[in-house]
Amino acid sequence: MAVHQHSHRTPGFHLPLRGNRTGSATADTAALATHTAQARALASLRVLTGFVFLWAFLDKTFGLGYATASGHSWIDGGSPTRGFLSGVAAGPMRSTFHSWAGQTWADWLFMLGLLGIGAAVTAGLALRPAAVAGTAMMALMWLAEWPPAKHLANGSPSMSTNPFDDYHVIYAVALIAVAAAGAGTTWGFGRMWAGLPVIRDHAWLR
Repeated sequence: MAVHQHSHRTPGFHLPLRGNRTGSATADTAALATHTAQARALASLRVLTGFVFLWAFLDKTFGLGYATASGHSWIDGGSPTRGFLSGVAAGPMRSTFHSWAGQTWADWLFMLGLLGIGAAVTAGLALRPAAVAGTAMMALMWLAEWPPAKHLANGSPSMSTNPFDDYHVIYAVALIAVAAAGAGTTWGFGRMWAGLPVIRDHAWLR
């Protein structure tokens, strides 16, 4: 009788465990789906942000007719920095930016920065150095536009819509976010890049 009772209790004892395994598998599947969605969302942010920089380089280099008209491109002898920096009309660095406008060194640094940041971020390579360089570039451009100003030097309205949070801040935060999250492994070459011996030895280059 004791054996008969034990045989009935034993299957009942295992049923909750079977249910736990099913629930655990479901939770693992949901967690994997969430992780995949997050990785793809960050990869989308990475590619779109990188293309902002890459397109700016292409447009300014070849005069594709968007921000740079045909015939005024860098390869046609135009200056990528003269128009923007000479037009700075507010902020504590106004005179400094005016002195930089059109300088050869400024043009080269700006264009190489756009190309390097754009290519690296779009491809998912060297996201940390790209984030540092991109944040520095966005900080300088933020200072040039100087969103805190309500009026320009000539007294006209600045048309600033926010005293701090403009698109330069958003781009900088996006660069930092994708670098911190290691977003180059999805839809990018980040995994291959991280596997290179020199990158394994110098994690700050990832």
